[in-house]
Amino acid sequence: MNDLAWSRHVVISGCSGGGKSTLLAELASRGFPTIAEPGRRIVDEQLRRGGRALPWVDLAAFARRAIEVAVDDRQAEASTAGWVFFDRGLVDAAAALQHATGQRALVLPDQSPRYHRQVFMTPPWPEIFATDNARRHGLADAIAEYDRLLAAYDALGYETILLPKIGIRERADHLLDHLR
Repeated sequence: MNDLAWSRHVVISGCSGGGKSTLLAELASRGFPTIAEPGRRIVDEQLRRGGRALPWVDLAAFARRAIEVAVDDRQAEASTAGWVFFDRGLVDAAAALQHATGQRALVLPDQSPRYHRQVFMTPPWPEIFATDNARRHGLADAIAEYDRLLAAYDALGYETILLPKIGIRERADHLLDHLR
């Protein structure tokens, strides 16, 4: 797979509860392939199985599993033509692992294909933030994670684009305009 194909993989990251999943749903409704957040899939799986790789139980195990899922997601979409939008990605999982263990995890192997150079970040949006069965942390923890992600993407040379707090259709248009 050449770098051009991988560069069609676009990450939407940012603050928990900032509207990432809603934006992905809008992009999917427009016919774009989208990949659900690894973390939510892992939480669902772990709760069904009674597992412990949950962010509020064992963050390091959760992050290691998120890395595996993110790598698998990239491989599964390797031959997809056109834009593919990811709700979080490998960098998010590595940043979580680094936070959980204190060990450097934000180094990607040279042969590891990068995502698109622009990463779209949903900023903290207290008015829409809500906890649920998979998001049990509060807004302060979400903002701290957001700050870590901004630093991580910056350190790896990605251009982070903050998405405005506007209606979902306009937000999707804004993102797509940046990619044109």
